[in-house]
Amino acid sequence: MVETFTVTFVDPEKEGKERRANVEADETLLDAAHAAGIAIEATCGLRGRCRSCRVKIVSGEVPPATIQDTVQLGHDEVRENFRLACQTKVVENCVAMAMPPKSESGHQILTSKISAAETHGLNIESGIEKHLVSAKAPASEHNQTADWDEIFSVLPEGTERQISLGVMRKIPTALRGKGGTLTATTFNGRVIDLEAGDTTEHIYGIAFDIGTTSIVGSLIDLTTGECLSNVGGVNPQAVYGGDLMSRIAYAQFDEKKLATLRARALNALSDFTKQACAEADLSADHIYKMVVVGNTCMHHVLLGIDVSHVGLAPYAPVVNDAIVVPSSELPLKAAPNAQVCLLPIVAGFVGADTMACVLATRIFESVEIRALVDIGTNGEVVMGGKGRLMACSAPAGPALEGAQIRHGMRGAMGAIERIHIKDDITCTVIGDTPAIGICGSGLIDACAELVKCGVMETSGRFLPKGREKLPLALQSRFKKSADGVEFTLVDRDQSGKDEAVTLTQQDIRQIQLAKSAIFSGIFMLLKVMEVSEDDLKELLMCGGFGNYINVENAVKIRLVPDLPMDKITYAGNAALMGAQIALISETERNRASELARSIEHVGLATHPDFQDLFVEGMSFLSGDDANHSKTSNNPLRAGGRRAAKGEN
Repeated sequence: MVETFTVTFVDPEKEGKERRANVEADETLLDAAHAAGIAIEATCGLRGRCRSCRVKIVSGEVPPATIQDTVQLGHDEVRENFRLACQTKVVENCVAMAMPPKSESGHQILTSKISAAETHGLNIESGIEKHLVSAKAPASEHNQTADWDEIFSVLPEGTERQISLGVMRKIPTALRGKGGTLTATTFNGRVIDLEAGDTTEHIYGIAFDIGTTSIVGSLIDLTTGECLSNVGGVNPQAVYGGDLMSRIAYAQFDEKKLATLRARALNALSDFTKQACAEADLSADHIYKMVVVGNTCMHHVLLGIDVSHVGLAPYAPVVNDAIVVPSSELPLKAAPNAQVCLLPIVAGFVGADTMACVLATRIFESVEIRALVDIGTNGEVVMGGKGRLMACSAPAGPALEGAQIRHGMRGAMGAIERIHIKDDITCTVIGDTPAIGICGSGLIDACAELVKCGVMETSGRFLPKGREKLPLALQSRFKKSADGVEFTLVDRDQSGKDEAVTLTQQDIRQIQLAKSAIFSGIFMLLKVMEVSEDDLKELLMCGGFGNYINVENAVKIRLVPDLPMDKITYAGNAALMGAQIALISETERNRASELARSIEHVGLATHPDFQDLFVEGMSFLSGDDANHSKTSNNPLRAGGRRAAKGEN
């Protein structure tokens, strides 16, 4: 018989508040927390490579610390009974406390009231049509017909006769409810809904971008193209891993965990759909088309498709075609009459969200070389123009989203989002509140400013000698800890929590790995296409994260190429815009399938020059490089030209 134990979780902010869960002896404290309904995050995907699932065992037997506990938490915290919940097996009844408590709120989610119809001048041809018809119920017993015969006979020519079981069940009421006057809704000629009376004025659709970190959606009037409501929030799957590989590792070869991820996604889409309809004061029954885009992992999880082999070489998706399924098959009960459309996938890590970005930016129409970069936990790069497009995946990881950074967090209330250094540090905090952490845009600023003022070398190492030459205020911000040298951004007495907000040397290394992935992806495509960065007409930065960063600092840290500022353009949430385009235009949705098959995919890891480019991208521009970035001696530009020409 398997032994079970009770784990009690206490809330450090609310005395007396407890939650309990019974778990088997081989399960972890993280399993217990999730069973108790406590959303402790495990951004590294249960691999013990971050501190996000840090807990303190208050009473009961404390299991021995693992190597990962010691590496991530340090000897001092281990002695104080802190453990990583994902690594600690339950050995008896115990009381634990999640540390730190959940404190992020007011996340910055990039949405826009501007619709695709307005920005792209598209004709509205969503494929959804409503037909107001009159039909009579069968009246003759001798020449008997079926209810559906009577309705079908008055529908437009070309309408498919075959209907779903759900539509069949609506026939009797629709036919007899309003004296034979009824509205038939079709999607590309197939009947998907029947209603008594005239509902022809109500035709709506909703577009969703399911990102690894956030989910955003737009409710659209499919008659006018008007955006009626925008919704969004944090992807609730994030507690199971901060990046794609972590999410895949969590569900790999485990149907129950895959079902857990899927349920989180479906529930989020349902909740956002209900919220959007409430804000627009309309019935979700009249949402007839839903377009969903996301990376390959999010795409497969939503459909309940095993993602195990997406995380194993050669990282192939299970399916890559455009897909249309009734909402009832997912199931997505919040929009019972919707046809759910998913855009095609290019490769294992170049997903439907990238195809949406291609549609939105119109890069495929350009006569000059352009590049789009979707900066996120899995950055994608598409480069080229009319006639040829190439794409690659740059696995940046979650560092630029604040994960696996000691005091990192998403863009939410209390996050440092801007940093400026002169004689001392000035921080701008989201919500103008005391800082509790630092988000991605703040990390980029921090690295650029620390190199510029001499606190950090271009290699990413904190200045080891000569600190006495720095202003006194900056000298005082260095401190030693169990993890080595740290640099204080906000002192403890000025922060919004009981500790200072700092940057560690390990934090800098995580940022370097993330930004170098994006950098090397861009330059690899330049090399394969045999062009230099000078030949780029425009670099389009897509995604919510790209909207908030300081572009000059992004150049200084070598996140993106050293281009003139007028060549770097914000494209906003291009994935959501592309989903809107496919929502209102079947021509564009079909175009996505044609484009997906024509895009050439470049596998970075297997390319012989990738390692050299990645190493080059690890360093930061020096102050002189930043001030004279267009001189022939600039190592970034020289390196880019060498890469493009294939020189050693």
